[in-house]
Amino acid sequence: MTLTVRPAGPGDAADICALLNAVDMIEIGRPETDLGTVESDLNAPDVDLATDSWLAFEGGRLVAYALVWADSGPGRVDGDHYVLPGHDEAAVLLLERMEARARELTAGSGVLRLQLNVAPTLDLSHLTARGYRTIRRYQVMTRSLSPAADLPPAVPAGLTLRHCADDEADRHRAHALIEETFAAHFGHVDRPYESWLDHIDGRRLDWSLVWIASLPGQGDAAVLLSRDDRTSMGWVGHIGVRKELRGRGLGGFLLRHCFAVYAARGRDTVGLGVDIHNETGALGLYEAHGMGLHYAVDSWELPLHSQG
Repeated sequence: MTLTVRPAGPGDAADICALLNAVDMIEIGRPETDLGTVESDLNAPDVDLATDSWLAFEGGRLVAYALVWADSGPGRVDGDHYVLPGHDEAAVLLLERMEARARELTAGSGVLRLQLNVAPTLDLSHLTARGYRTIRRYQVMTRSLSPAADLPPAVPAGLTLRHCADDEADRHRAHALIEETFAAHFGHVDRPYESWLDHIDGRRLDWSLVWIASLPGQGDAAVLLSRDDRTSMGWVGHIGVRKELRGRGLGGFLLRHCFAVYAARGRDTVGLGVDIHNETGALGLYEAHGMGLHYAVDSWELPLHSQG
């Protein structure tokens, strides 16, 4: 069967979304990719679709899709790679295209990183044969919600909580708190505000679902950024507490507040992603608040060399 490859275009978003949901069904048992997410990826300001994206067709059927981007600083390129099972030729061809483009973007000195389900549709022998190695594991965790069980928590003495919908300065403050509280996390990239907005698709964000907690004499102490634009569940993108104020229950309070808000909005599930090696104890915090494993993802890395 003839294999053809071409760049993606904005008009391909629906077909790409269908492919990703077919992969979701195999890997996690249900479709969880939204069209808006695919459209945001294709329209990202740092992506040139002509050079940074690929669609592979066999007999006119879309069987694989890949995308690379380089917004994480010098020497690092990130990528997505999706393929239906049994299409090894397409899988390898797109890996080759991604690697070649990543070498161009890094002048042959850096790394290419992929995030893949721990049991992906891609045959992992293709990665190990090409020199990729796993460097980190992340868990997507979820929790069921109900309006009766998830009531607003009692506010700790002296704590004040505000959302960021009404004040542009608070949006900048939320960004600053996230940068501060995530600075020591593996893989974190320090981004200025406008670049950060692009990275999180912040222009589609409902800022009333981003909260800052403050304490007397301490100022702004913690932040939780969430979003309600996914079909499958509400999503916690970031939750951070300033280092010197950890251990006071601020993270747990923000989580419980988030659960109550989303339950009241009619959501039955909330989710988040966590680095299982996170040294702040985030995994234990989430487990203590009733969150459980939905699926796990490995981060794979390939050292890039100018000669391939």
